[in-house]
Amino acid sequence: MLFARHSSRALMAFPKLLVVGLDSAAPALVFDRWRGALPTLADLIARGAHARLRSTNPPITVPAWTAMVSSHDPGELGFYGFRNRKDHSYDGYAFANSALVRVPRLWDWLGAAGLHCLVLGVPQTYPPSPLNGEMVSCFLTPSTGSAYTYPPDLKAEVERVTDGYVLDVEDFRTADKAGLLERVYRKTEKHLTLAKHLVRTRPWDFCMLVEMGVDRIHHGFWSYMDPAHHRYERGNPFESAILDYYRYVDRELAELLAACPSDTLVAVVSDHGAKKMDGGICFNEWLIREGYLKLATTPAKPTPIGRVPIDWGATRAWGDGGYYGRCFLNVRGREPSGTIDPADYERVRSDLIAGIEAIPDPAGRNIGSTAYRPEDIYRAVNGVAPDLIVYFGDLDWRSVGAVGMGGIHTFDNDTGPDEANHDWYGIFVLSTAGAPAPLRGALPDVSIYDVAPTLLRLLGQPVPAGLAGRPLV
Repeated sequence: MLFARHSSRALMAFPKLLVVGLDSAAPALVFDRWRGALPTLADLIARGAHARLRSTNPPITVPAWTAMVSSHDPGELGFYGFRNRKDHSYDGYAFANSALVRVPRLWDWLGAAGLHCLVLGVPQTYPPSPLNGEMVSCFLTPSTGSAYTYPPDLKAEVERVTDGYVLDVEDFRTADKAGLLERVYRKTEKHLTLAKHLVRTRPWDFCMLVEMGVDRIHHGFWSYMDPAHHRYERGNPFESAILDYYRYVDRELAELLAACPSDTLVAVVSDHGAKKMDGGICFNEWLIREGYLKLATTPAKPTPIGRVPIDWGATRAWGDGGYYGRCFLNVRGREPSGTIDPADYERVRSDLIAGIEAIPDPAGRNIGSTAYRPEDIYRAVNGVAPDLIVYFGDLDWRSVGAVGMGGIHTFDNDTGPDEANHDWYGIFVLSTAGAPAPLRGALPDVSIYDVAPTLLRLLGQPVPAGLAGRPLV
């Protein structure tokens, strides 16, 4: 038998599991363009297995990381982004912190089996929750003044080891690229210093860390390195910024692996990928033009939709901005001033889908947008879901929620300079710190929902019923 049991916990085929999350790491960069420049990742790939990892729908940090470690889709989880409607009022929103996660995650299952768990920077772990081990919460933590560790007294050690911990890269949508680059490195260095310290000082069986710096440097510098980006200029001073950072992370990963036994199982994963951003579709401007949204007053300059008075009695739909768009319908009997008869709900959704999918670029060419009904893509629909989940140009264009933009198309982001959008595919590497790996070679695309059941199986743990994914082994 591959796995045997002893006492109250499973004997693992691999004595330890290290999961390294690189938020937004792109397969085209890691597997293809830059593999030769990343010797640590290249060695893990050569010794083990790798694949593109199909992300959640939507492919964004929240809910993707929680979907990965729980094997439940966003509809089941009941949150669809960082901010979610908490009811059917027009201004009732809640941030998706750990309190909204109501399903077990990898460390819950493993901790219950007696395994010592380290959880560092995994999104949706603030406020931190008790576990069999240690937790340092994520970039959604308000500040280092918050109680961001479990146990609480771990915080003093974190601050001492890192000489002042940094939770995220502040102001990553900025024109000050030199300052941004310094903040990306400072944040990553502190995070990985902490990871190496805890791996060396704790009796861990499972360690998972997520580094957000990869995502932040993509959003800040993608146009500087991608010749296909409309803003790219050959020979610019930041042309190698993303590659140099990937090399830095690769060197840090080598040091982390050196602190692990050679038969440690290693997974390197990203929650989604990244791609160039061609521009933005001003979603609410389009809804105004098409007669779905009516403002009480029209702003003279770009203004977030939440700060503009809306004539709800004459409005049928409104939208949210972001890497993808969320469309909400104003339904009679559901919203406070609903205008859509419930009997017309499906017709209005169908009309919106047809209109969204016909939106052209400034030259009149169709950009290939899509809109999904939540019930068509999720196993269940919990919480207050958008009525439509919208992708402009298959994520080549972002959704711009502001109004007063002066048109449907924009090449300036309404929340600050941003050079990249998210992509459907992240990375999946399953290897070891030196011993033979359980799988070898290039695999077909892997679902994000397959990660948790695969890792549970490889640790000799039972795979719970009802998960969205399946073990790869």
